[in-house]
Amino acid sequence: MAQSRQALRSRIKSVNSTKKITKAMEMIANAKLLKQRNKMEANREYAQRLQDTVNDIVFNNQDVESKYLIHSKNNHVLTIIFCSDLGLCGGYNQNILKLAKETLIPSDPIYLVGTALYHQFEEEGFNIINEEQISSDKITFADLKKCVEDAVHRYQKEEVGKVQLLYTRFVNTMTFRPEFDVLLPCTISTKKTEEKVGEHQETLFEPNPETILDSLIPMMITDVTYSDWMESTTSEQGSRRVAMKAASDNADELGTTLRLEYNKARQAAITQEITEIVGGSSAV
Repeated sequence: MAQSRQALRSRIKSVNSTKKITKAMEMIANAKLLKQRNKMEANREYAQRLQDTVNDIVFNNQDVESKYLIHSKNNHVLTIIFCSDLGLCGGYNQNILKLAKETLIPSDPIYLVGTALYHQFEEEGFNIINEEQISSDKITFADLKKCVEDAVHRYQKEEVGKVQLLYTRFVNTMTFRPEFDVLLPCTISTKKTEEKVGEHQETLFEPNPETILDSLIPMMITDVTYSDWMESTTSEQGSRRVAMKAASDNADELGTTLRLEYNKARQAAITQEITEIVGGSSAV
């Protein structure tokens, strides 16, 4: 019984120590989530204005031609994948890996931004084309731009017929959904433009719409890549916060159960000692 009580005390102490760690990690993730979410939302207005400008040009110049709008017959797809550098973020990374295994062809080239899944993608036989592991936490806009420029270069040389992103969409603080976002060929949505057609004013372009699109579309897809990366990092912190909160709640529940077991064991030991004392007195 003494050994059982000692083991229970040790487990209670271990659970309390773990709870302190998970609680601290939850607070850190929450702070990072708020910071990253503010940056993500601040970037949305610029990204939306850029996309609306491209939409307006294409909508009002239906016969416009651009090398970024042409659909290729090449079936190879280049995918830029965003994952985390660290674990302990719930199903964030595994959901990305699962979607990639279900939809991507392993022989097609991928850029992997984030180190947590690098070896798993290698083991699954995926064709990772970045020579060194790219840190998701330390990557900059310039680094992302280089990845996009290389992908565009491969697309223009017709090595691939499609360039896309695999990122995690931030729905809300509790919901994070892995999704694909096609960069090339550039798909223009005219839905919002059609809704505003009654109030639209014609815009004159200089030198011409084709030249403007050839300069504007690379800017747009680079910013889309940056926006999706920000959504992914925001989702990572949100997923980590949820995971650490669940771990802290489980530690609370387990601690309560262990303390109850310890109190039962202690009460049983006291009862046994009293019984032995009473039995000894009766014998005398």
